[in-house]
Amino acid sequence: MEISKGLNIIELGNDKINMNPILILDEENIILIDTGLPDQLGKIVEEVSKAGVSIKDINKIILTHQDLDHIGNLASIIKNTENYIEVLAHVDEKPYIQGDKSPIKMSPEKLNAMSEEERNSRIDMFNKSKANVTKTVEDGETLDYCGGIEVIHTPGHTPGHACFFLRRYKALVAGDAMNVMDGKLVGPNPIFTLDMKQGIESLKKLLNYDIETVICYHGGIFIDRPKERILEIINTHN
Repeated sequence: MEISKGLNIIELGNDKINMNPILILDEENIILIDTGLPDQLGKIVEEVSKAGVSIKDINKIILTHQDLDHIGNLASIIKNTENYIEVLAHVDEKPYIQGDKSPIKMSPEKLNAMSEEERNSRIDMFNKSKANVTKTVEDGETLDYCGGIEVIHTPGHTPGHACFFLRRYKALVAGDAMNVMDGKLVGPNPIFTLDMKQGIESLKKLLNYDIETVICYHGGIFIDRPKERILEIINTHN
């Protein structure tokens, strides 16, 4: 779905969860932010084509963080492109995305609590998804793509979680730092957030940006005075 010229939501989902990777285009770059769950490559190909481009033309993938529903098709997309793909993520997420460390939410304790079948499935999905991060990004850095993409380190959901402010569109790609539920912008989901206190504290950084649109990975777009709503979320938790 096109939000604005050069800015598109890739609508993925199943019966349990909706996911919204972002596709950004300019004259030199075709950038995908996050990649959905494993085995959704066919749907991504279909959705990307709606923007008038091919998945084979993607030359950069930016990841908000390490969770499987965000990195799930990373390796598959790399294998199915004709370009060298630069993979970008916050420096703290790199070892988890490329498999140097097990994902934080796949700790031995959590894996042992699963059935053997579920445990083996999770490990197999992650092993099929992992790929090298070729460029790390840090808080406050501006990427010179598509009108400028500002990196905002927003730890809490995971230690290296990052949001991305798209200057040209005054749009915040929020990852899992916030969610949209029943049309309303809400904070990070406490069930899946490692450190809620830190996650709420991270939202304070967002008030420094001229945000007119928030795009949450789960829930999609929010445009109703987003900065005021972000401040409300912060105050509710203080």
